[in-house]
Amino acid sequence: MNRFYKKADAAFDDSGAGWRVLLDGRAVKTPAKADFLLPSEVLAREIAAEWDAQGEKVQPSTMPIMQLAATAIDRVRPNRDAVIAELTGYGRSDLLCYRASFPEDLIERQAKAWQPLLDWSKNDLGVALSVTEGVMPITQDDHALIRLQDHVEAFDDYYLTALHSLTTVSGSVIIGLAVMKKQIDAKAAFEAAQLDEEYAMEKWGEDAEAIARRDRHRAELLAAGRYLELLG
Repeated sequence: MNRFYKKADAAFDDSGAGWRVLLDGRAVKTPAKADFLLPSEVLAREIAAEWDAQGEKVQPSTMPIMQLAATAIDRVRPNRDAVIAELTGYGRSDLLCYRASFPEDLIERQAKAWQPLLDWSKNDLGVALSVTEGVMPITQDDHALIRLQDHVEAFDDYYLTALHSLTTVSGSVIIGLAVMKKQIDAKAAFEAAQLDEEYAMEKWGEDAEAIARRDRHRAELLAAGRYLELLG
């Protein structure tokens, strides 16, 4: 759509319920036309800066923080139970639990990058997930999955949105939780999630599709990490 405003700003709502993003003094709504109230000033100001940076055409794809905050309101909040169930389900098929059986250098690389995260999950979160070789499904302990759900559902809608993005992009709820709990940052999350793909590109060479997918995943994970920082 064409740019229809001159200035974007942020202001605390008179009701005291949160911060708003204003375009020429008028409050922004979500894509679903819901009230766009934000929990922190820095988040609101970052989103206002995204609006301010638009040219003659407004490109939503260049406003990742706006997209994440709107997703929290439009999609996560009304479907919270389903989102929690989806993220908990990643514990049954978590990327970190499925290891290569060969070659040896890939096995070692996966163990070095992934096992510390699973150890942290077991020791700090009480979520002990089993590891297997290959792609055949592994049955995880019910207690571990219950503990995992406890951690997931403890987040409010805004934080849950960050976890959802981190998890679905990386393929690992443990990677997602590690970022949420400040065990690793979004850059390290990308490196862990991209390990197999990077190995394949080292061995067989890069192709345009793989590069585009890698760049997209990096951008999405870094955006989720930045959004998380802005939540405070």
